[in-house]
Amino acid sequence: MTTRHILLVEDNPDDEILTLRALAKHGMSSDVVVARDGVEALDYLFGTGPYSGRDLSIMPRLILLDLKLPKVDGLEVLRRLRADERTRLLPVVVFTSSNEEQDILECHRLGANSYIRKPVDFNQLSEALRLISTYWLQLNLTPKLFNSTK
Repeated sequence: MTTRHILLVEDNPDDEILTLRALAKHGMSSDVVVARDGVEALDYLFGTGPYSGRDLSIMPRLILLDLKLPKVDGLEVLRRLRADERTRLLPVVVFTSSNEEQDILECHRLGANSYIRKPVDFNQLSEALRLISTYWLQLNLTPKLFNSTK
């Protein structure tokens, strides 16, 4: 079985709960790892800090990245992901409340695969996450290096 997990990088507890609830509605909640700030996300992805010793051959098939994060913001997380050979190709969907043109432009410039403004309505949020997970985890073809069988 191919690993299909999602790394959700979200500092807002309410948004985390709603996102996990929406993913659970579509049978995806058990496949989610949550990082609550940019440092935790980077530690998880690079196997440092509390995640030292984590099997780095198992990477998320999708990163849902908020922009407004404590410690290290989403733009810097994205910058570091794209600068490292091990994480350069990981699919990153910026999933944020920001509708600022500058944020959209900078995320795409830094290599985000997609930029989606979080819907406020739960049903719309749920449908957006269903479409995102269907596309990135079922339809999108990824290089073999992401198709770990662990």
